[in-house]
Amino acid sequence: MKNIGIYLLIFFFLMRCSSKEEEVYTPVPYALEIPELFADKLIAPIIPSDNPLTEEGVALGKKLFSDKILSGNQTQSCADCHKVKEAFSDSAAFSLGAQGILGKRNSMPLFNLAWNFDERFAWDGKEFGLENQVIEPIVNPLEMHGDLKEIVKKLNEHNNYPALFQSAFGSSKISPDLVAKAVAQFMRTIISANSKFDNFLLGKSTLTVEEENGFNIFMSEEKGDCFHCHGSTNNPLWTDNKFHNNGLDERFIDLGLGAITGDPSDNGKFKTPSLRNLIFTAPYMHDGRFSTLEEVINHYSEGLQFSETIDPLMKSVHQGGVDLNEEEKAALKAFLLTLTDEEFIENPAFEN
Repeated sequence: MKNIGIYLLIFFFLMRCSSKEEEVYTPVPYALEIPELFADKLIAPIIPSDNPLTEEGVALGKKLFSDKILSGNQTQSCADCHKVKEAFSDSAAFSLGAQGILGKRNSMPLFNLAWNFDERFAWDGKEFGLENQVIEPIVNPLEMHGDLKEIVKKLNEHNNYPALFQSAFGSSKISPDLVAKAVAQFMRTIISANSKFDNFLLGKSTLTVEEENGFNIFMSEEKGDCFHCHGSTNNPLWTDNKFHNNGLDERFIDLGLGAITGDPSDNGKFKTPSLRNLIFTAPYMHDGRFSTLEEVINHYSEGLQFSETIDPLMKSVHQGGVDLNEEEKAALKAFLLTLTDEEFIENPAFEN
């Protein structure tokens, strides 16, 4: 009888442990919708094995992205400088930080980040990996000026966040690492791939004569010569995600990539931005110096400035640029506007 009693105790103990294990919540995998052109032209998106996309993780990341609790004085969120209606960019040349201080670079648009294959982020490539990039503006004194210890303390004391982190990551103890993982999950779902030109490539739309002429100018080495850095029909990202000196200045106030690598040959090099959604992302360049697309096109046409590190692709620098006439400039602009994704900025999945 004594042995039977012991066996029963062991049985009920095991049953209780099993019941507790069954109560552990398993996040639901997030089904990332890969655009048709991306699936055809690109390899799979970069999803870290230690941070798979889940429904709960993406929802939590979206909430954090729009929550001012991530700033030091709780006055600013990520979404304040990366506005949905502006393709997750900022219409100001320099964004105002939580302490009322202007930043030194234009706020980059955020989309298609899961296909940034070299994993170098920001204008100067200073952050490797999206999770690291999430943390940088939070602690940057010119941006959100937050203290990670204090932010994590507030999140752990919050009425809702511990339960949300428990559902997303199986831990109610919030850490900077989990904050970064959640926001990065949301950012990887920010995808833009439904422009007129996308639909043209899929046989669902047609271009006007002017738009087609503009595309030909874009692809011509004798004319626009834009495709080397910004890609072509084989690259639906419309950026090579690399770093170039595109002839903005003879001398550099901002060294760009050179300040990160310490290599003088990298001075004046900045990340190539995507040409998608340009109508929403003005002003342009790392310092927001150009207010309109016309100014951008004029720069490449007749405004190139020579410097020792200018990219060899700017081979027309000694004549000031590619020297487009007014009709060619208008056609090139018409083509660039076909990369506008109106549906993207209206997507309810991105709204605060």
